Amino acid sequence: MIYVIKFIYSFVLPPGIFVVLLALLALWLLWKKQRGPAVVLLSVTLLLYLASVPLIANPLMRSLESRYAQPERVQGDCLVVLGGGATTGTPDIDGEGSLGGSAANRLVTAVRLHRLTGLPVLFSGGQVFADSGNEGDIARRQLLGLGVDERSILIENRSLNTEQNAEFTAALMKEHGLSRPVLVTSAFHMPRAVAEFRQTGMKVQPYPTDYHISGGATAAWYASMLAPSPGAIGTVGTALKEYLGLLAAVIKDKI
Repeated sequence: MIYVIKFIYSFVLPPGIFVVLLALLALWLLWKKQRGPAVVLLSVTLLLYLASVPLIANPLMRSLESRYAQPERVQGDCLVVLGGGATTGTPDIDGEGSLGGSAANRLVTAVRLHRLTGLPVLFSGGQVFADSGNEGDIARRQLLGLGVDERSILIENRSLNTEQNAEFTAALMKEHGLSRPVLVTSAFHMPRAVAEFRQTGMKVQPYPTDYHISGGATAAWYASMLAPSPGAIGTVGTALKEYLGLLAAVIKDKI
């Protein structure tokens, strides 16, 4: 019963309510014999619906997350962690500001790998927006709070996008005599990150983490896959952003 209620709710709350309202408006236009506007509106409604259901969002995201598998052995001389958002002015255990969900997951993976391998952690990420936190500075504080020795921490806190992550990280690694990065970032972000790092001349060992879509036997179909949700529309947006970024990286590489 609870799943039936959740399914109904999905059409009462955004974005489902917008799909319903647009569909009703299109039907009203058809009733008024305004076929042209009705067809346009129905097309927009269909696109909005498809962009907001897990049936479309999950495979789209999985197509990115499945590009690289986690290696059985870490082979490199440093762990390069890419940022992915941060807040400022928010309370944390030992200060202010926190890394966003994806960035925090990446950092936790890097700390665990550091404890297994002893490799230094190089975090790359700056302050992207005026009202967001400086990711590198927050990461330094949190790495220290998680018990990573200061001598094993390198911070690049100027980059504003993946291209700059790669460029500034390459320069910092060269400065410290490092050349074999183990790249730690979200699985959906890994294809674009590898492409950007490759263009700096660095060969990385990808170590994807922060998976958003279940895999294996749990990747099943169920009725709620057809229910619109804010999460699904966000997933579609994230996946399309990554594909556009990949396209831009390929074009830049060929110029």
